[in-house]
Amino acid sequence: MWQRIQTLYLAVALGLSVALFWQLGNTWWLVLLGVASFMELVALLSYKFRLFQMRTAVIAALMLLGLQIWMLVVYLSNADKTGFNFTFVFPIVAAILDALAARSILGDEMLVQSASRLRSSKRKH
Repeated sequence: MWQRIQTLYLAVALGLSVALFWQLGNTWWLVLLGVASFMELVALLSYKFRLFQMRTAVIAALMLLGLQIWMLVVYLSNADKTGFNFTFVFPIVAAILDALAARSILGDEMLVQSASRLRSSKRKH
């Protein structure tokens, strides 16, 4: 499980999402972040089911991207009242890491299917 790069991507993304919990004050942001973090945890633990893992990583990335857009809109509308905090970029970094993990998972799946196709054609001869 830990020898794959997508596991590292998902673990770092989950770490960033969990670290963001203490910085957010909006309840709906916390709910969205909690669901995205749960999806990342599910993706991290479902390494035997590559397609499911890829789908959950993509869903988590989309949710984090939506959270980042929502945070940006709120920040821009209240820019004079609030200061910028560096943790506001955590969702976009986690979303990028989730997307990279999904890409690596897809590459693994294509490699497994290719090898499977070669084995099945070898048996026919």
